[in-house]
Amino acid sequence: MIRVNVTGVRVELPSTQPVVLVGETDGERQIPIWIGAPEASAIAMAQQGIETERPLTHDLFITTLAATGVTIERVEITRVEGAVFYSTLVLTNGARVDSRTSDALALALRGDIPVFCDEAVMEETGIVPEHVSDDVIEDEEKLKEFREFLDTIDPDDFAS
Repeated sequence: MIRVNVTGVRVELPSTQPVVLVGETDGERQIPIWIGAPEASAIAMAQQGIETERPLTHDLFITTLAATGVTIERVEITRVEGAVFYSTLVLTNGARVDSRTSDALALALRGDIPVFCDEAVMEETGIVPEHVSDDVIEDEEKLKEFREFLDTIDPDDFAS
């Protein structure tokens, strides 16, 4: 497993489909994961440290677990099938709970929980973004490959 962090939430244009970017902590590869608007909002709010007057669903889940004496030890992005990413919540009592990756990431951010990604998932879906200097991308071919990758993903793949 590779340690990763949520590096940001973006909106793909022109479809306006939200994308969460997950990147290696000790590397340059990033994984773009298409998610729904509510999940993007939850992740962005957590990333920015926005507190709400009343608990949101992810806060409630963490608080409920804590009330039972259990916490989330870590989040694992375990596999990808087509364009669907699968994750597991590893609890301190040893239980492993299947989770949508967008929910797992929102929980991780809300609870300051470490996130890990299976090496095979990173190998299959990770890309190395080009560094931009003076708004000029030095390697147009890699940008073209990334755009082709984005074109192969259909937001409808995430509807279920």
